[in-house]
Amino acid sequence: MPPDELVVPALPILVPLGVLLMIVSWAGLRRHDLLSAPRLATAWLAGWYLVAVLGATMLPLHLSWGPYAGEPAYYRIILVPLTTMRVDDFVLNTVMTLPLAAVLRLVFGVHDKVRVVPIALALSASIEITQAIIVLTVHGNRWADVNDLISNTLGAYLGYLALKRLLRFEVVRRVAERCALVPGRSPAIRS
Repeated sequence: MPPDELVVPALPILVPLGVLLMIVSWAGLRRHDLLSAPRLATAWLAGWYLVAVLGATMLPLHLSWGPYAGEPAYYRIILVPLTTMRVDDFVLNTVMTLPLAAVLRLVFGVHDKVRVVPIALALSASIEITQAIIVLTVHGNRWADVNDLISNTLGAYLGYLALKRLLRFEVVRRVAERCALVPGRSPAIRS
């Protein structure tokens, strides 16, 4: 007898979620009297970035459970770094989190690496732990990989360094100030 199965598709979840985040961010900015085109664009880009990360890390998701689902695919959980690392996955995961430092700065006012790197590590760990739990409990098709944790954190750190360099230019600082969702938080250069 076949196991109980469910396929969670990407687009029917991600597109409505992205639209919902657009509406909520518009309403939130309007409610707090912060609505401007640059801030709205920042909120919308940050929201769609979140949607893209969710899509890249979790969806589509193939699940199965029940007595006929078999054993979990333990090989999908990689706990030893570098031994089975695929370079293309490492690079893609690094690139995926490059914008995270800018999102943290513009949306939440987080501006120093002492906070950016641990936040990136925590976010990446939560993704990998969720993927591992899904593999172990409902035989999910995703991989929980310590190499992803490393590459995601590295990407956020490299993004932080790039943003720090860009903020040395007056025009970039002015644009960042206009786009920041947290008023009064100057995007001044800090380590």
